[in-house]
Amino acid sequence: MSDKFDVVVIGGGPGGYVAAIRAAQLGLKTACIEKWLDKDNKPRLGGTCLNVGCIPSKALLDSSHKYHDAKEAYGVHGISVSDVAMNVDTMVDRKDKIVDQLTSGITGLFKANGVTSFEGFGKVLANKKVEFTAHDGTVTVIDAENVILATGSIPVNIPPAPRTGDIIVDNEGALDFRTVPKRLGVIGAGVIGLELGSVWSRLGSEVVVLEAQDSFLSVCDQDLAKEAAKIFKKQHLDVRLGARVTGSQINGEEVEVTYLDAKGEEQKQTFDKLIVAVGRKPFTEGCFADDSGVKLDERGFVFVDEQCRTSVPGVFAIGDIVRGPMLAHKASEEGVMVADIIAGHKAQMNYDCIPSVIYTHPELAWVGKNEQELKAEGVKFKVGKFPFAASGRAMAANDTDGFVKMIACEETDRILGCHIIGGHAADLIAQAVIAMEFGSTAEDIALTVFAHPTVSEAVHEAALAVDGHAIHIANRKKR
Repeated sequence: MSDKFDVVVIGGGPGGYVAAIRAAQLGLKTACIEKWLDKDNKPRLGGTCLNVGCIPSKALLDSSHKYHDAKEAYGVHGISVSDVAMNVDTMVDRKDKIVDQLTSGITGLFKANGVTSFEGFGKVLANKKVEFTAHDGTVTVIDAENVILATGSIPVNIPPAPRTGDIIVDNEGALDFRTVPKRLGVIGAGVIGLELGSVWSRLGSEVVVLEAQDSFLSVCDQDLAKEAAKIFKKQHLDVRLGARVTGSQINGEEVEVTYLDAKGEEQKQTFDKLIVAVGRKPFTEGCFADDSGVKLDERGFVFVDEQCRTSVPGVFAIGDIVRGPMLAHKASEEGVMVADIIAGHKAQMNYDCIPSVIYTHPELAWVGKNEQELKAEGVKFKVGKFPFAASGRAMAANDTDGFVKMIACEETDRILGCHIIGGHAADLIAQAVIAMEFGSTAEDIALTVFAHPTVSEAVHEAALAVDGHAIHIANRKKR
């Protein structure tokens, strides 16, 4: 191939396609290689997130939540609904249509920005050359001034429960159930397991979630975790902690799972479907020639510095294949940063201000440090909490579960973290992210005017509560 590119991006997911568009916007001759093929064997941009991850799961979460509300929650508003039914085929088809619209949209954006798209597999060679293998097996070598690796991640498989047809599935298979399983097992009580478990629980499945860890949602603030556990129990999500799966046996159209419970005693449970959601690992196998010079750790992650440079000058890596949380928005912003750096601009990411979200209902969202982390670090802090049960707007919406928790430095009042569980947590957390990005104090938020009535006022009240000045709850007296 005679063409030489300023930037070749390997991977067309949220990190890769954003990096490619940004690089092209900055006047760099850019190509993007993506290997994804959909169910009809058609090439698709968007990677895991758009095709079988973030977007399709949210489509099912929204559909199932509307069904649940129509069936269980409309009565309080005076709305009578009889014979509510869910057509699963229609729900899944709608999800597929949304995926098609968004992935096709990226194709249009590539054309609009002048990004050259290659459909197939990319491999980094020595001297910043990229081996491109098309889906028909044709191999060519592309010259690049700069290479951005954005190959994403894949589900972790576990030997006791290997994926088998449509009975034992990963997150991708769980998005395509065409009937509601009566008995659904989920291995892993993380983000993916809880979200997919919620979808099918709302539609009538008896859901059991087997989590090997002894604590629930150890990654987030334990105030949030405790509140979530209480609410999920009311929603009939049966989360069993300390449950270590040791085997599975398919019998006809069902699967029997063997696991050790928290007491170490062997238990057996039979399911119609089993979702394995124990995490993800970087997809880097086969992406580098032996003499490429790019260094990986023993788990397959690429070593990079704070600006995503690898051990080879001109070769960058972003997203799920490098350190930090496996989050689409983190990958996208790393892609923008790297494109800016390649174009000669000064760019840096603030890794202390990356929000995390679990899209159950209520949603969980957080940014910055949590209480247990600060205690472990010996940092003195103060906390303000405000429940949505005291929010007029949340009451009007009949959505009062949860709270906002703000943590500030005891000495400087600077916001160190914000943790929210509630109906709009995913959107509300952006307010805390912006505040922390600008180095705001709790007082800065307390002195800001929030529209009334809004659920955003809970963020305002939590900031006021940091110093015992919340208006719409009784403040705790300082000891």
